[in-house]
Amino acid sequence: MTQETKWSIDQAHSDIEFKVRHLMIAHVKGKFKTFDASIYTVGNDFLTADIDLWIDAASISTGDEQRDTHLKSEDFFDVRNHKQITFTANTIGKMLPEDNHELWGDLTMKGITKNIKLNIQFGGIAKDYQGIEKAGFTVTGMIKRSDWGLVWNAATETGGVMVSDEIYITCEIELVNKGLRDDTMELKNADKKTFAL
Repeated sequence: MTQETKWSIDQAHSDIEFKVRHLMIAHVKGKFKTFDASIYTVGNDFLTADIDLWIDAASISTGDEQRDTHLKSEDFFDVRNHKQITFTANTIGKMLPEDNHELWGDLTMKGITKNIKLNIQFGGIAKDYQGIEKAGFTVTGMIKRSDWGLVWNAATETGGVMVSDEIYITCEIELVNKGLRDDTMELKNADKKTFAL
């Protein structure tokens, strides 16, 4: 039996951002301002991580109030009826080039759940000036918004579309070690390679 470590997101040092191509010639960037997660690992081995992330859909911000209002409407996130975006995962896969790993999980938006693959790069573990242990990650990936029913678009005079289907995700996440979980569990996947330094 091995105790689990609980981690939470350091809000002051984390961002969940995205970008989408506008008029097929440039990118518009946005972010979600309100989010949190419950993450449990066996020791400091993040290959054993169970991740439960939730995002307040109404916290979306692109720097333009009119556009943000449209994104919150039924054309896109429909925040009145679907308040949260969630991501749950417990599978971190094979090593990729440049110390990246595959992160598989279920992304739910507008009541639709799809399994997606993201890339996760482990930045390391360190203690801050108060002696609190932190862990850093960069998460990237691409999804198609139409898979979750976000299909609004408009044609341009040149025959193109206003907004691309592809959404590029970039997350800078810093986790805080909250100590040991109250209960215990059997060590899973004991032969996996650890992220811990």
